[in-house]
Amino acid sequence: MFLNEPRVSVIGLGKLGSPMAAVFASRGFSVIGVDALPAAVEALNRGEAPVDETGLAELIAGNSARLTARADTASAVTDSDASFIIVPTPSDDQGRFALDAALAACREIGRGLAQKDSYHLVVMTSTVMPGACRESLIPALEAASGKRAGRDFGFCYSPEFIALGSVIRDFLNPDFSLIGEADETAGAALAQLYTQVVANGAPARRMSLESAELAKIALNSYVTTKISFANTLAEICHAMPGADVDAVTGALGLDRRIGKAYLSGGLGFGGPCFPRDNIAFRVMAKDRGIKAELAKATDLLNHCWLDNHVSRIAEATPPGGRVAVLGLAYKPTSAVVTESQAVQLAQRLADRGYGVRGYDPLARETARAALGPSVTVTETVSDAVARADTIVIANPDPAFKDLDWDSLDLLPGVTVYDLWRLCETSLAGRAELRYLGYGQGDRAAALGEVLVADRRRASS
Repeated sequence: MFLNEPRVSVIGLGKLGSPMAAVFASRGFSVIGVDALPAAVEALNRGEAPVDETGLAELIAGNSARLTARADTASAVTDSDASFIIVPTPSDDQGRFALDAALAACREIGRGLAQKDSYHLVVMTSTVMPGACRESLIPALEAASGKRAGRDFGFCYSPEFIALGSVIRDFLNPDFSLIGEADETAGAALAQLYTQVVANGAPARRMSLESAELAKIALNSYVTTKISFANTLAEICHAMPGADVDAVTGALGLDRRIGKAYLSGGLGFGGPCFPRDNIAFRVMAKDRGIKAELAKATDLLNHCWLDNHVSRIAEATPPGGRVAVLGLAYKPTSAVVTESQAVQLAQRLADRGYGVRGYDPLARETARAALGPSVTVTETVSDAVARADTIVIANPDPAFKDLDWDSLDLLPGVTVYDLWRLCETSLAGRAELRYLGYGQGDRAAALGEVLVADRRRASS
């Protein structure tokens, strides 16, 4: 269907599109990037990264000979063999994914298809609601091109399962490639193309468009359920003397039916995908007269436990005291603060009248924009924790595990509330501070209960 090194166009050079274009180029493809923003086009044509992402600048610089960019979608289609659409599909006020940008891209791609005689594959990569491809996107392509999907061009839905901060690694090393196909020829063409892209030999799973659309949001909704269950265990362990969430989840994770991934108790989930995909799953089910109460409960619990964290920090901090929040991005190695519970935590504490200072290795500017003047985002971790009454480790960044606590200006008796138990080894038991590991019950109380039980047995 394609040459050994097909020419591909990537429509949209944002946080996912730019890394996708760079990955294709690194695997030997000729790549045309398309974006309406002149700055993005100019950056890629200079051999520079249009967005911040781990390893992206280096990958683009090393493969710039195979990377070009332009603003015209139709010409990119005529000059390539396959087009990947990776444009924003933001959630509307009901939680459904909006198709405005995707439909506009399809109309422009259709203009290019109208000028071609050779086979062309169109791949929708952005997340959409089940039914969107067959009911909206394919008709838009056919109307603009005057051609028929499955006869004159191919169409697939193939979303990626990636995380910001590790996009390039995830593109190259997926667990599997999800392919929703409008027809068998299109699915086979995309599967063959992916064999030239993935570095770990991951399998492709081909299915109908609707099945793939559902699989995408179902997978993320399931992961959020697992996270909320782990955090529920952390809450129980925190209230149970002698219990330790890491011991519990470590045992559960050894069961092959469960697995270890996303089973660490800590701060709730955030970011640009998990919260909205979980909501979309519930809305999709409701549209079909089906209750998705598990997804609803998952979202409720995700916010419920945040209230508990605020209350614990308030109990440990004098009125009007200082709180340092370490880690503001929704996850380590990322500057993204979308739906970040660490940002929400800092804001709630500031609203209660505490002096809040935050620090993040990568997300300083994005956090400042999100929080405004109510929270001071510092340039160094030292400035954040200096003379703080309470220090909150809100993000499991390894940099916080390796902190040199002896070099920091700490108040005597400062409370360290470690939501991820990163610093248990270095801080637990130190007399000059109070270490509070989330999900770890009062060990002194547990020891006391054991001693009391021993005395009762001895006297009986």
